[in-house]
Amino acid sequence: MMRYCYVNSPIGKLFVAGDEEGLRQISFPKSKKRVKPDPDWVEDRAFLHDAVEQLERYFQGKLKKFRLKLAPAGTPFQLKALKELQKVPYGETVSYGELARRVGNPKACRAVGGVNARNPLAIVIPCHRVVGSNGNLTGFGGGLDVKQTLLDHEQGLGVFKKGNK
Repeated sequence: MMRYCYVNSPIGKLFVAGDEEGLRQISFPKSKKRVKPDPDWVEDRAFLHDAVEQLERYFQGKLKKFRLKLAPAGTPFQLKALKELQKVPYGETVSYGELARRVGNPKACRAVGGVNARNPLAIVIPCHRVVGSNGNLTGFGGGLDVKQTLLDHEQGLGVFKKGNK
């Protein structure tokens, strides 16, 4: 049974969903691919307590590495790319080309970009840490302003200080 809740954050209300297998979805409020609960899903914040708490601590600057049971869906290539994405350290960035090399296919930049664009677990699987080969910000489901805000937050620029929501 899929359970969901909404989490208030400095970047807007996040949609969070998961089941017994693990966390399956975190989506941004401005995303074109925003997820809405199916009629048979149950709103259950208590079930998602660990995810909610860790997201809140992340935005407070008190958490740099998520420790959650994740259950994203995807092809073997997509899952491998998402796994590699989780290895990008807090506060650092990686290019699509480098991420493609890390998954073992240096020519798969576009495929890696597609995986990134469909990342079902934003923030926890840090797709905001992927940038163009020249270091410029490129497409992001939550909006480039949110991507920049998340990177600034991780680089210690204090963008989520109390009162700055």
